[in-house]
Parts: sequence; C-alpha cells; structure tokens
Amino acid sequence: MAAGAAVFPGVASALADADYTIDIAPYSLEVAPRRFIKTIAYNQQVPGPLLRLKEGVPVTIDVANHSGNEEVVHWHGLFLPSDVDGAMEEGTPAVPPGSKARYTYTPRPAGFRWYHTHTFAGGDFKKGLYTGQEGFLMIEPRENAARYDQEFFLALHDFGANLEGSGDGSMNPAYDVSTINGRTLGFGEPLRVKQGQRVLLHVLNSSATEPHWLAFAGHQLRVVALDGNKVPQPKVVPMLRLSPAERVCVEVEMDRPGVWVLGEVRKHVMAAGMGIVVEYAGSSGKPQWQQPEKLVWDYLQFGAASDASAAESKAIEVPLVFQSKFAGHGAMDEWMINGKSYPKTDTVALTRGQRYRLMFINKSQDDHPVHLHRHTFELKKMAGRDTSGILKDTVLVTAGTQAEVEFTADNPGLTLFHCHQQNHMDMGFMMLFRYA
Repeated sequence: MAAGAAVFPGVASALADADYTIDIAPYSLEVAPRRFIKTIAYNQQVPGPLLRLKEGVPVTIDVANHSGNEEVVHWHGLFLPSDVDGAMEEGTPAVPPGSKARYTYTPRPAGFRWYHTHTFAGGDFKKGLYTGQEGFLMIEPRENAARYDQEFFLALHDFGANLEGSGDGSMNPAYDVSTINGRTLGFGEPLRVKQGQRVLLHVLNSSATEPHWLAFAGHQLRVVALDGNKVPQPKVVPMLRLSPAERVCVEVEMDRPGVWVLGEVRKHVMAAGMGIVVEYAGSSGKPQWQQPEKLVWDYLQFGAASDASAAESKAIEVPLVFQSKFAGHGAMDEWMINGKSYPKTDTVALTRGQRYRLMFINKSQDDHPVHLHRHTFELKKMAGRDTSGILKDTVLVTAGTQAEVEFTADNPGLTLFHCHQQNHMDMGFMMLFRYA
C-alpha cells in the first residue's frame, strides 16, 4: 500500500496486522481520588500510549473510532504526505464513527513529536483538544542517541467537568482541573529517581488553549531541545514556558535528595492540580515546593548569534497579519489572517526548493501559538531581535508583536497553518499553503 493511504472497513480487515492500534473511545478519567472527568481518549488512557518509532523505518498504525463523532489523528511535527498528516483541510480522510483507518508512513525527522485529534470543537468543550486525545510520539534517530539514566514523558493538560465560555465574547474556556499525565498533584505514582542520576524530561503542553510555566523545586533545568529539535545553545533555566502544542526537552542532574514538586509556577494553576511529585530513593516526607518570584522565559537564549553576512536573505517574504473581528455579544470572535477567516483565507502558492520568510504580524490583543504542518521553520526575528538556529514547528507570537521565521518548501502537498488554540482555530485562524 502506498504511503499516506487511509483504508476503511472491509479493506483494512484483509490487510496484515498493524504495528500499532489506536482506539478512540469515551473514557472516564480519574484525575483525583474519586473525581472523574468524562472525556474521549486513546486506548483508555490519558495521555495515549507512547509510540517509539524509528526514523526512516515505515510504520503502519490502525485507528478505530468508537466515539460518536468523526475523528482524525494528526502526527504533529512529522514530514508526511498531506493525505496521512491528519488534517482534513489538507485532504486526510475523516474516520467516521464506528469505522477504522490505516495510516502507513515513514516517520521523520527524529525527535520528540506528538499525536492528537485535529477536529472542530466550536462551543462544544467535549470535543477536539478539550478531550484527552493526545499521545507522545518519539522518533528515534538512525544512530544511537545520547543515553540517560532515566527519561520521563510529561503531558500538561487542562480539563473542566462543566466547561463554559468566559462570557467576554471570546469564549475562552475556564478550566477547573489541571493535570500532568492525567493526574492532579499528589495523585498517582511519583517520578522515582536516585541520587547521581542524569534524567531527561520530555515535556508537552497538550492543553487546548492554555500556556503553562513549569519549575522543578530544588533543581535546575537544562534545555537541550525545543519541539524535538536540538537547540544551538543548551542553557540552564529556572523554569519552562510552553504554549499549546510546544515541547521542551530538558536534562536534570539529580543532586538534591529529598521529595520535591515539579509543577506549574502560577499558584492558581498548581492549586487546580498541575504538578507531580519527584521522589529520591530512600527519601520520604512532604513534597517540597519553592515558589519563584517571577515568570522568566526567552526563546532567543537558546539561539546562535545572527550572522551579519547573511543579512541579505534570499527568502521570499510572506506577510501574515493576525486580527480578530467582534462577532456579536455571546458569540465567539472571528479570527482573521490578512483580513480573511478560514475557509475564505487566501491560499499561498509555494515553489519546491524555495526559501520563504513568514512574517507573523500580530495586531490582536491575544497571544497566538502558531503551527505549520509538515515542515520545520527556523526562528529569525522575535519582537525586533535577530536570532538563528532555533528550529520549531510551533512558536508563540505575543500580542502586538511581530515574529519572523524561515522554512524551505521541501515537502509538496497542501500544508495547513493555524493557531494551535482550539478556539482560535475553530473560529477561522487557519490557512493553506499549496505547492505550485
């Protein structure tokens, strides 16, 4: 079967067994003792199963949809054909309720990616990324990667038993439960470590709409990769900031025996449950937390100095202006790119092999974590400051600022660009690139 094929019932049953199976179905998630959230999940767990794939080695994954809505699985951060990438806007078929699909592809590039639903939710907070439909995707490099004593995968996610809009016209959901790996702080098993170990943490923000700030009491975090891509300048930082869909990989030296909290820096979010206990072997007692005084984060500290000799970029500039339009009291705002909302947004033609500079001009009062499918881009300028070498697939463009990124058009096919906040995407913050 050709890479990128989606196969439905009657055909899939005649094919060989898949390497992996993902079952989409309703699930009752116990986020705290005797507190359950009714959601939709992969394989009856939140987050879904960790898939470890080998770069360049073809894989077949069956997806069975036992939910009541059509679904699709997006393989976030991979360079895939449009018909298997997992966005219906690009041409990946939806999986109807009660049906199956088969995804066959060759995973690349190596690094920490993830997979998740890519469906419309609108005002229904029991659909899309508001659910528990997310999972870790690790693409192992062809060569042996650096080894660590332990590695942990952590997904930050927000839930609400009865989510409702905020009433301010933007319909931003207000959450009452925040979790790490589907559990609130103190519920479930701690991360168990030993003194002297070097630990690698793979952190994902799978929240539908919320950024998160994460610190590890008593320890420093050495950032080695953003969105699964190694950074030019690894740096030790006191905390991480992750916008929706972003990933950060950090090294931690286990040199402070005790029982500690790894958790959200903002007090009200930790109070909602976002934290996890880290316990050294032989240690016991109440988990310790040290409250940072302020929020600190800067992408550019991980970048290489911009090369002045390369100032004359040969990239074609593509301005993309972000604005909102008031849609009326009680309605969700419409989001626009260059004055138009999806599906009426312009489709930009790309020439294979050409370098492009996307100029994100945020004229709105909201921050936007914007994501480009099927490609990786390089940060070139953030709020007037030059940089180079930082490779990402999602970047936060803060309110009232401009960011510039470059990518090479090297993966033909329809390519979706959108804000990764579910409510912004649903209300028109999307557009397509196409190859000429």
